[in-house]
Amino acid sequence: MKFFNYRRVPYAEIRAFSVHVLTASGSFLAFLGVVAAAEHRFVDMFWWLGLALAVDGIDGPIARKVRVKEVLPNWSGDTLDNVIDYVTYVLLPAFALYQSGMIGEPWSFFAAGAIVVSSAIYYADMGMKTDEYFFSGFPVVWNMVVFTLFVTHASELAASIVVFVSVLLTFMPINFLHPVRVKRLRGLNLTVFAAWSALSIYALLLHFQSPDWVIAGVVATGLYLYCIGFILQIFPRLGRATG
Repeated sequence: MKFFNYRRVPYAEIRAFSVHVLTASGSFLAFLGVVAAAEHRFVDMFWWLGLALAVDGIDGPIARKVRVKEVLPNWSGDTLDNVIDYVTYVLLPAFALYQSGMIGEPWSFFAAGAIVVSSAIYYADMGMKTDEYFFSGFPVVWNMVVFTLFVTHASELAASIVVFVSVLLTFMPINFLHPVRVKRLRGLNLTVFAAWSALSIYALLLHFQSPDWVIAGVVATGLYLYCIGFILQIFPRLGRATG
């Protein structure tokens, strides 16, 4: 005798929905980052942000592996991912910039405002990626930019230039690198990105009291990642297979 009926949820649906939960966990990590930044614990904030970025790096391949779009067509992983990306790539770094007062008053406030508004507009651009998977315009990776400003203990003038130039470049038809998806010079790009990541982790372990060689390494690799897309745009044959 059956005392109750129930609908068994297919394993595939549970597995697919768990990927959405994994993606959404980035919002909680971002919240922990906000709490840390509000208390001026910027090292802790960047650790939480780093964990959020690690989640962002693994959820996509997992989603494709378990065919989330096919199993749960009414749940948009892309929309969820964009929400989390805006919080972690834009809102939290902008808040850290404001809280630190790095550019002074009232410019830190205006800089943070320019970051969040320009980035919101950028996310609405349906043509933000080229056929080669470059980003068209600065791809609002403010987490990397603001982190580098912290590592280098940038002056008010230097930080202002970097921030407001990047805001302007958000709307310029200039290519910026996606280090994983762009095929041209992919090996070199991934190596430089790995070097930037390793140096950044070391800088965090040192609580931003980094020796000159670490600072120089973060700046050099960061500049490469920032500029190489435009260089490849100017020289369209560079990095292409010949034959």
